[in-house]
Amino acid sequence: MNEVINVIEKRCSVRKYSSTPITEEECRTLIEAGLRAPTATNKQEIHITAVSNSNPIQAEIQQDLNPNAANSFCYNAPVTFYLSAKEDFKWSAVDAGIAVENMHLAAASMGLGSVILGCMEQVLNGEKKAYYAEKLAFPEGYRYQIAIAAGYPETSKEPHQINFEKDVTIL
Repeated sequence: MNEVINVIEKRCSVRKYSSTPITEEECRTLIEAGLRAPTATNKQEIHITAVSNSNPIQAEIQQDLNPNAANSFCYNAPVTFYLSAKEDFKWSAVDAGIAVENMHLAAASMGLGSVILGCMEQVLNGEKKAYYAEKLAFPEGYRYQIAIAAGYPETSKEPHQINFEKDVTIL
C-alpha cells in the first residue's frame, strides 16, 4: 500500500512522551511540513513558534489554563508548536488545521508521536491575548489558531477504528 496511506492508517494521538528531546533536524522537518501545507488563495499566512517544554512560558500557560490539572496541557512533550495566522483572514483557522495535520502525519512518518491541541484557545486568545502573542512571538495582526505537541512516544496505542457504513454516505 502507499506509504502516505500507511502513515494515515497507523497514526494516533500520543499523550505520554519520553524526556528525550527531538533533534534540531526533526524539529525543522516538522515545521517545514506545516509550512508546506496548502493555504486558501495561496496566502501562506501560517506562522509557527516552537517552544521547548522547559521554557517558562509553558508553565505559565499551564497555570492560566488549569493549575490543578493532573497532566500538563502538552503532556510533557519535549516541544510544542504554536500555529498563529492572520487575525482578519477568513480562512486562517482552516489553513492552520491543514498545516497542523501535515505536522502530525510527518511526525508519525518519522517515528515521533504528536497530539494536536486546541485547549489553550481560551487562554491564548483571552484577556491575556496580547501578552501571550508577544511571548510566543506571533507576528503583528496574528492570533493563536492551534498547537501540536511532539516527541518520542513513551507508550504505544492502537489507531482508532473507523465505521465506514455509519460515517459515510455516497450519493
